[in-house]
Amino acid sequence: MFKKILIANRGEIACRVIKTARKMGIKTVAVYSDADKDALHVEMADEAVHIGAPAAAQSYLVIEKIIEACKKTGAEAVHPGYGFLSENPKFAIALKEAGIAFIGPNIKAIEAMGDKIESKKFANAAKVSTVPGFLGVIADAKEAVKIANDIGYPVMIKASAGGGGKGMRIAWSEKEVAEGFAASKSEALSSFGDDRVFIEKFVTQPRHIEIQVLGDKHGNAIYVLERECSIQRRNQKVIEEAPSPFLDEKTRKAMGEQAVALAKAVNYESAGTVEFIVDKDRNFYFLEMNTRLQVEHPVTELITGIDLVEQMIRVAAGEKLSLRQEDVKINGWAMESRIYAEDPYRNFLPSTGRLVRYQPPAEGTENGLTIRNDTGVYEGGEISIYYDPMIAKLCTHGPDRISAIDHMSVALDQFRIEGIQHNIPFLGAIMEHPRFRSGNITTGFIAEEFPEGFHGVELAPARKAQIAAIAVFINKIHAERAVAISGQLPGRPRQLPHEWVVTVGDWVQRAMISGDGDAGVEVTLLDDEGTTQLGRHVVASDWTPGKPIFSGTVDGEAIVVQLDRAKKGYVFRYRGATVHAAVRTPLAHKLYLLMPEKVAADTSKYLLCPMPGLVKSIAVEVGQEVKAGEPLAIVEAMKMENILRAERDCTVAAIEAKPGDSLAVDAVIMEFSFE
Repeated sequence: MFKKILIANRGEIACRVIKTARKMGIKTVAVYSDADKDALHVEMADEAVHIGAPAAAQSYLVIEKIIEACKKTGAEAVHPGYGFLSENPKFAIALKEAGIAFIGPNIKAIEAMGDKIESKKFANAAKVSTVPGFLGVIADAKEAVKIANDIGYPVMIKASAGGGGKGMRIAWSEKEVAEGFAASKSEALSSFGDDRVFIEKFVTQPRHIEIQVLGDKHGNAIYVLERECSIQRRNQKVIEEAPSPFLDEKTRKAMGEQAVALAKAVNYESAGTVEFIVDKDRNFYFLEMNTRLQVEHPVTELITGIDLVEQMIRVAAGEKLSLRQEDVKINGWAMESRIYAEDPYRNFLPSTGRLVRYQPPAEGTENGLTIRNDTGVYEGGEISIYYDPMIAKLCTHGPDRISAIDHMSVALDQFRIEGIQHNIPFLGAIMEHPRFRSGNITTGFIAEEFPEGFHGVELAPARKAQIAAIAVFINKIHAERAVAISGQLPGRPRQLPHEWVVTVGDWVQRAMISGDGDAGVEVTLLDDEGTTQLGRHVVASDWTPGKPIFSGTVDGEAIVVQLDRAKKGYVFRYRGATVHAAVRTPLAHKLYLLMPEKVAADTSKYLLCPMPGLVKSIAVEVGQEVKAGEPLAIVEAMKMENILRAERDCTVAAIEAKPGDSLAVDAVIMEFSFE
């Protein structure tokens, strides 16, 4: 067994590999760029080596620097994680020539399966079912349009060397093919150093289901069940689960056996994933094989008890698989939510900056329910513009699908992040969505259920009543604290009112505190006039001022809610909803209604930079007339190119930015006139 390994990666996956290596008694070496000098993976590893500037092309993608770090530290093997050099055959060849073991598959498998075009040709030759498409190199947009017309719309344009949704576009028309072809090539070149793309038929109502495989150097290979990865946004996975709620045992077995056959055909050794697209009739088609560890591997580990990283290390060291196919069993259900640094209320645009607060839920198992959080960040750390915006992978496991979903909802409610925008509200909304909970999902779920983007969710009346009762409970504690520390006349104790007006969003009710005993505070809610009783709720909690999370019970039901003090009361975050609430005396409420509303500034005549990013190009000139929907500029952030389009017909009055400018969020790019 290896005594020391180097992890040629960063972030949560580097931390993940270090944990298993530590468990196995193996020393670890981290590598880091200038941007990652204070990163968590650097702190966790036994040794760390600096490898260059923040840009991946000058650090994590430089093969010579990785090999030099191995020689400097005496690392015997390299685990590549995912992304970066993980599927680069040149890297595996260079390691072999340097006498360093690669914790991954053999070079032949990487070359055959790592390239999407070649892998499809190989799969066709091996009689694996594949999606119809054109697998040759496409010269230009004109040829791309011709190919798409021959295949029939819709089509998928994909980067040959890509992954993670980068360099990928769905096109429904000739115009979208031409635009998507150029964007895919540009993203592919930026992310992978390879601008080749191919085109295939896009299967409607598809599910994205993948099979985890394991192979060794002795000809053995097994499949370790499947993962459902259909909840995607812009072709980027958002939520994964294992097993799939769609597969029956017959289809699972057929997909697994086909995946193993493909793995054996290339003498696959290590962990790998065979991805399939599955239609509504459970027909499945090979998409690609990822010759590396997948981001979503934790859900497989949670339902099988198999440490996939450990298996990779053991196989790389020459050991035989200790598992047989019959040893792999489904135990319960697991969910994974990818927590990203992005603003779901602004079309999921990237968000960068300092993690002022980073307080994840406690990991562990209690009452048969498990929380696992794979992360590479810490409170006070920076989310950089140079790398993937993932903050953490939050996973839950329970005896069945609904228990895993419900536990995920609670875990998301407990996850506190401040300083940057994040997608936790969106993830919480999905967990509560009836269609998701039913398992009736496709890769179009997000586009279909949130066609206008995400703007929060509306709480059901029963949930609003719970929030109202909690607001009254918290207000009572704050009021009692204020009374206790303020000046009082001797013999004249201050009396707190028992009647309040509570607002939850635009929902207004009267509230009476009618009891305060060992069982909790009793809150009676009445209509706005205070004449009709709407409900009585008992709130119990050990919450004290300053705690950002309320954890307690309402009428005996456990509930976790995040809260902040605000000028006009409180802000509560619960199950994907952000709710403003206030508790006032009847007189204060009456006076509040007389206050004028502040009108937001009109920015409609400006194109504002929607996220911190780099201006790649400006598509218009001053004085040019522009129609709604036409592209105005391209801004790159976190390796993704974002096309900014005109929202209405206008004329470009001024351009305030140029290609190469690095802009902050809401910086003015150009000004319009509408006359």
